[in-house]
Amino acid sequence: MRGASFGREGGELSYAGYLRVPELLSIQTLLSDPPAHDELLFVVLHQAYELWFKQILFELESIRELLYRGDTHRARHLLGRVHSIEKVMTQHIFVIETMTPQDFLEFRHNLAPASGFQSVQFREIEFLSGLKEPGLLRHLGETDEERGRLDRRLVEPTLWDAFCHLLEASGLPMPAEDEPARRESLLAVMRDPEGYAELFYTAESLLDHDELFSVWRLRHVLMVERQIGAKTGTGGSSGVSYLRTTLEKKFYPELWDVRSYL
Repeated sequence: MRGASFGREGGELSYAGYLRVPELLSIQTLLSDPPAHDELLFVVLHQAYELWFKQILFELESIRELLYRGDTHRARHLLGRVHSIEKVMTQHIFVIETMTPQDFLEFRHNLAPASGFQSVQFREIEFLSGLKEPGLLRHLGETDEERGRLDRRLVEPTLWDAFCHLLEASGLPMPAEDEPARRESLLAVMRDPEGYAELFYTAESLLDHDELFSVWRLRHVLMVERQIGAKTGTGGSSGVSYLRTTLEKKFYPELWDVRSYL
């Protein structure tokens, strides 16, 4: 088997070809006419988010499989990667805040009725992480493929299901309809982090995922309020007032709640 050839002498693959850079750079289509200066920034940032969402979904699916297999070490490694991506996503908000409200108003009217609320991958992350809201489905999915993905996410196991399976396999019962029994199992882990080290640190890593996503939500709300104040959203929502209702959403409410019983 011929070894890999690196450098220009190979001539078989280029950076732009591998990453499909020409295609990538051709999809930033602006709607404003004449083009508003900051619309390109707006499009690039949101396309970048969708790419990060894709990577997060890829990692979360792998993490779920690893938890079911009991490989907590590798699962935590990949969760650390998700945490790093979520921190980058929060930093993106500081970039978009370089756009003034006046800059945004130059092209905002062109966006209706599109809205970030409609991001299918964002909802997939929520569903896969553990936050399933069936009522959202009627508002989401422009294509049969997207609707199929959401329907699948709604019925498939979540990361929380995988973690509960891990607890059960360790002799800690997590019966679906018995909240006190579930709390006692979680308390056993929390009260003995050395004896249940793998479970404890996996739980903390899941909580980091939850917390970092909540930090992103908060920063996003503040950014939107800074841009549009109390205006309605382009998709028809109440805007910032709606976004504020999402700040209490949690992927793993039981991991947060158990702290009150320590």
